[in-house]
Amino acid sequence: MFKNKKLLITGGSGSFGNAVLDKFLSSEISEIRIFSRDEKKQHDMRVKYNNPKIKFFIGDVRSKESIRPAMNGVDFVFHAAALKQVPSCEFFPIEAVKTNILGTENVLTVAIEYNVKKVICLSTDKAVYPINAMGVSKAMMEKTFVAKSRNTNDTVICGTRYGNVMASRGSVIPHFFKQIKDGKTITVTDPEMTRFMMTLEDAVESGIICF
Repeated sequence: MFKNKKLLITGGSGSFGNAVLDKFLSSEISEIRIFSRDEKKQHDMRVKYNNPKIKFFIGDVRSKESIRPAMNGVDFVFHAAALKQVPSCEFFPIEAVKTNILGTENVLTVAIEYNVKKVICLSTDKAVYPINAMGVSKAMMEKTFVAKSRNTNDTVICGTRYGNVMASRGSVIPHFFKQIKDGKTITVTDPEMTRFMMTLEDAVESGIICF
């Protein structure tokens, strides 16, 4: 189903984007587009992979105009662009709204405009009974893509919730590791709490299942 198709990854220079890229590079997909704000990470990826199948687009999901050139002619989208650091979203909740909620609305609106076949939206377990700004913004993101999916017949919109993706930039594991290494107490909120752990490979596979 991916033969001669084009894939766009928003937030493509992040941990998940790199994992998806690695997964699809060996497939028959014709083009993988990396869309993100981080020019340095895009440059590093360009040097690392040096592959003509990969195209890079600088832009921000907050701007429909920057999304459109990257979306034009695309068949599938992995929407991974997000603010996901819990403290940052607590300090700047409106920024989380702009990226996680309004940014998702922008991506989906443009995807529908360009008749994209399928969009996979990445959410989090923190969207379930959210207690922080990041979780609330992701819960509203889910409401956004569910509502949007009701109003389109040509573009399939689906979502997947991830737990704590181990060793990704949003993972607590590197933080715990450093605390142990420094001989400090691990800052667990509650001894009875549950964390849902998964590897980057697990995360990618659960997204691909949506296809």
